[in-house]
Amino acid sequence: MINVQELVMTIVKPLVTQPQAVTIAQSETARLVELKLSVAPQDVGRVIGKQGQVAQAIRTLLANVDLPNHKRIRLQIVDA
Repeated sequence: MINVQELVMTIVKPLVTQPQAVTIAQSETARLVELKLSVAPQDVGRVIGKQGQVAQAIRTLLANVDLPNHKRIRLQIVDA
């Protein structure tokens, strides 16, 4: 099974100027895995991208991850 947190870290860390500030908090319910991605304030724009294109690309990749019980993944991007 794919570790969703590692996948997000692998995608996000090369995009930011402060990779040591990247953290992910995960919570789960019966149907949902919620990831709260925290990055340095100056890196939020880099992770979101112009018109949200980078964030949408990351969310598209996460939507195609096959999790047990057909859980969905929600990604929230916040600054530290």
